Amino acid sequence: MTTRPLRFPEIDAELRRIVNANMEEVPARRRAREAFKDIQLNVDHILFKTPSDGLKVNEAYEVNSRGVEIFTKRWLPETPKAMICFCHGYGDTCSFFFEGIARKFALSGYGVFAMDYPGFGLSEGLHGYIPSFDTIVDDVIEHYNKVKGDPEFQNLPSFLFGQSMGGAVVLKVHLKQPNAWSGGILVAPMCKIADDMVPPWAVKQFLIGIANFLPKHKLVPQKDLAEAAFREPKKRELAAYNVIAYKHKPRLRTALEMLETTKQIEQRLEDVSLPLLILHGEADIVTDPSVSKALYEKAKSSDKTLKLYKDAFHSLLEGEPDETITQVFNDIISWLDQHCK
Repeated sequence: MTTRPLRFPEIDAELRRIVNANMEEVPARRRAREAFKDIQLNVDHILFKTPSDGLKVNEAYEVNSRGVEIFTKRWLPETPKAMICFCHGYGDTCSFFFEGIARKFALSGYGVFAMDYPGFGLSEGLHGYIPSFDTIVDDVIEHYNKVKGDPEFQNLPSFLFGQSMGGAVVLKVHLKQPNAWSGGILVAPMCKIADDMVPPWAVKQFLIGIANFLPKHKLVPQKDLAEAAFREPKKRELAAYNVIAYKHKPRLRTALEMLETTKQIEQRLEDVSLPLLILHGEADIVTDPSVSKALYEKAKSSDKTLKLYKDAFHSLLEGEPDETITQVFNDIISWLDQHCK
């Protein structure tokens, strides 16, 4: 099954064929990204107006201990003052919008490290399939332990940075490694999926019943995520340029793993102890801002900050007006600077 054909006026027939191919397996995703990356980096978005001059940027593929080939990337200033280790959101990848986010942090003096989870972006695996959320968490820990063990970086402060589902990954990593990190930055974290995004109870029970037999099937109803996540219509249109993002209905096992993960996190908010910066749009209808407030109130961290943005949607760094995106960046960089003194 292929996604709905993408309509980009500037591309020729061959490029259109590549980006409209079936992306279930990673070779097609890698072909599409390679063919499309120059177009992506020139879209009219504030994130891509950040230059990369003076940064050392490296992409690599690494086979992890489970034998899965993982896509990794890093953006380094000349002398990094700390490390930021990125955990991306559901369906996303670290090779489109995050390129601009990473450049911004790196130009502010931070070494930025990222990876695509198995089944997402340019990493191996069935597209959009999460057979076990804990396995993703273990893969993230394995990769970032390796990065942090590099003699070049091992004495630097290290911060986890998670967007949406990546916020859930950050919290699970922290709960498995309670003393390993200097802090965590959570942007619209998936501590709870908003009620409007969850199927009705009867539908959910039906899906749970058949998940053991059809775990990879795309049967879970879902609203248009770009519509729900991006406040600015023009920026919402640019989301289509993330040609290797997972845009189908969620697979059964994936949806149930995410629901179960949020339930587990909600039950363990009091166990969170690392320094925290939590940022959430008050008008977010994808992940529930009330649970970010609960995390702020219940976490036993002695050092915690909650920033709520009036009228802002889910994608704080990608889908908001430029002035809001700039404000969110300034809030994050200010917090990081304070925690690196």
